[in-house]
Amino acid sequence: MPELPEAQTIVNDLNKKIRGLAIADIWTDWPKYFKRSSGGFDGFKKEIKNKKIEKIWRLGKNIIFDLSGNKEMLIHQKMTGHLLVGHWQIKNNKPIFTEKGPLAEKVNNYIHAIFWLSNDKMMGFSDLRKFGKILAVDKKNFDNLKDVKNIGPDPLTPKFGFNEFKSLISKKRGPIKKILMDQNVVSGIGNIYSDEILFVAKIHPLKMAEKLDDKELKAVFEAAKEILKKAVKLRGTSTSDYRDTAGLAGRYGNMRLVYQREGEKCPNKCGGVIKRLKINGRSAHFCPHCQKL
Repeated sequence: MPELPEAQTIVNDLNKKIRGLAIADIWTDWPKYFKRSSGGFDGFKKEIKNKKIEKIWRLGKNIIFDLSGNKEMLIHQKMTGHLLVGHWQIKNNKPIFTEKGPLAEKVNNYIHAIFWLSNDKMMGFSDLRKFGKILAVDKKNFDNLKDVKNIGPDPLTPKFGFNEFKSLISKKRGPIKKILMDQNVVSGIGNIYSDEILFVAKIHPLKMAEKLDDKELKAVFEAAKEILKKAVKLRGTSTSDYRDTAGLAGRYGNMRLVYQREGEKCPNKCGGVIKRLKINGRSAHFCPHCQKL
C-alpha cells in the first residue's frame, strides 16, 4: 500500500504537472470508487466537472485536491493504486495508452478512472485490486469526513516534535509496530516504513509501546524522520504496484534494510539474519540480534 513517501511523491509530481488545470470530464468502469460521494459517480462528476485544480496536498496517505468553487476532492490509493499523467483512448470501454514508455508497463495498465483536464492533459488511476477511494465534498464539510476527522499528526511536519510524539505513543498499549501504523496516532506510516524505522531505532516490533523509555522513544522518533525523508527523496518504494505519475518505480526499494528481506544477512553485519513474524495479520521484518525483545 502506498504510504507517506509514495503519496508525497505523487503530490509533488501533480503540483508540477496539473496544478492550475480544470477538470473537463471523467470516465470510469468502476463506479464503486465513488460510492462515498453524494449521488455516487454521477453526483461526483457533477461536483467536480469544470472545477480548477488550485492545489494538491497530502494528509496522511490521502491525496487532497483543492478545487475552485470551494470543493475538495480526496483520493486514497489503497493497496495497489497510483495516479498517472499521460494520454489514453477509450476503446470498448477499456483505456488504451497511446504512447510508448514507462506508462505502458503492465503494472500501469489497470486504469479504472480517467480525468480529462484542460491543456490536453489526462490523469489516470491505475488500480489492480480496485480498492481505491475517490470522493468530493464541499470545503466546509471536509474536516468532518471520517477519512480525515481523527487522523494523527504528520511525522514530517516541522512542528511535530518529540514531546508530542512521546505523548501520543505513551497513551497507547500494544506492540510498537502496530501503534506506529495506527493512522489515528501518527499518520502516513504503514508496513514498509514501520519495519525500516524500528530497525534503525533497534527496537523489536513486538516490544510494548507503553514499556519504551525516553531513550527508546527518541530513537524511534528520530528514525521515523530519517527514513521517511530518505524515502521521499528516493521517490518511494516499488516492491509491488506503486509507480510515480510518469509510471516509474521508486528507488527506496533498492535501499531497503529489512522489509521483505527475510533470510538475508543483517545490513549491520552483526551476524544476524532477517526474520519475519506476524502481528495482527501484518508481517514484521527485523534482525533478532540488533532488535532484542
